[in-house]
Amino acid sequence: MNLVLIIAGGSGVRMNGRVPKQFMNISGRPVIIHTLSVFQKNKNIDAICVACLGGWEKWLQKSAEKYGITKLRHIAAGGKTGQESIFNGLTLLGNLYPMDSVVLIHDAVRPMVSDEIINNCIRGVKKYGNAVTAIDCYDAMMITSDGKTSHQFIPRELLRRVQAPQGFKLSDILMAHKIANNRNIKNTVTSCTLMAELGWPVYFSRGSEKNLKLTYATDIEIFQALLNENDK
Repeated sequence: MNLVLIIAGGSGVRMNGRVPKQFMNISGRPVIIHTLSVFQKNKNIDAICVACLGGWEKWLQKSAEKYGITKLRHIAAGGKTGQESIFNGLTLLGNLYPMDSVVLIHDAVRPMVSDEIINNCIRGVKKYGNAVTAIDCYDAMMITSDGKTSHQFIPRELLRRVQAPQGFKLSDILMAHKIANNRNIKNTVTSCTLMAELGWPVYFSRGSEKNLKLTYATDIEIFQALLNENDK
């Protein structure tokens, strides 16, 4: 089984909007529907679970029905942190599906994910046990302790910019989250950083500059421009 866990538990405070960014309407459809539609169309995906912000569950179910997202089978409770949302979704999936299933963890606000990225991630999990979507770092990277000055840099060839989806065997990532909870690791940035914090190696799969995460208002402008380009 190839499963997808979409994380939609955030309140979107950095966007400064009235509606959480994953539920904003962009070019006629909510952001999360743009995202879900890609996984809906991918022939390798069997089922989708969304860890949803509280109070939006019924809206999500109705929207999925409206836009034909038939692979949305489960809605889990969103948590206070991304890590908690992921754990809630993984726990639900762990009670329903074989532990050797592949699970791709993806951001609801990363709607430009492509079939190629999804399939690369699935192949990576099957070959290496996990696969984290990433791209090369082309910018110079400086280290600062005060946010104003620096006299150190990190060679960019040593760095990767991590995206999503991040794929794992369901048994492995669920175990990692349980271990993290036992060690009081509560608020890691993302699944791959949690794995690294536990000392588990992660493998990269190829991402794309277009696979942006909608974090700030300027990201919405870029997303709309990409949608317009695709419509030409």
